[in-house]
Amino acid sequence: MRVFISIDMPEAVKKQIVKIQNSLPEFSGKLTEPENLHLTLKFLGEIDEKRLGEVERRLKEIKLDGFETEIDSIGIFSEKFIRIIWLHLRNCDKLQKEIDNVLKDLFPRERRFMSHLTIARVKRIKDKKKFLESLEKIKISEIRFVVNEFELKKSVLTEKGPVYEILREYKLGK
Repeated sequence: MRVFISIDMPEAVKKQIVKIQNSLPEFSGKLTEPENLHLTLKFLGEIDEKRLGEVERRLKEIKLDGFETEIDSIGIFSEKFIRIIWLHLRNCDKLQKEIDNVLKDLFPRERRFMSHLTIARVKRIKDKKKFLESLEKIKISEIRFVVNEFELKKSVLTEKGPVYEILREYKLGK
């Protein structure tokens, strides 16, 4: 099964993200559905039941307190090939590193973790310069929330897009 570890967005935060999505400049592509908004901490890929059991056991070893995060900016990865529009989340690196630590001999460590939440996938843009200028004008008002848990999820790819299923939740707090 196709598996990843993530932080889900609270409902109030999802509503604020939808407002941001609705203010995006014109493009051809797809907005991330509110129910699919999440921060991927680590993508594990295709794994079998035995390895899944080991991942579940090791993730239970994480002993971190809950923490506050903030969505503080909007961006893209490359101005040449605009494919993903994302929001940046502050303060999630410590949890990601802890996940890397407990899984270090099962999966390679993340080389360049960038704490981002995909809000849109772009197929085509008519006027790239105008698009980038409009994107720069979007102001992110304070969107803060407390992270008290993270999830191990399964991703099933369908014609309509991915469907995510929570396999296990892990509470933060020592």
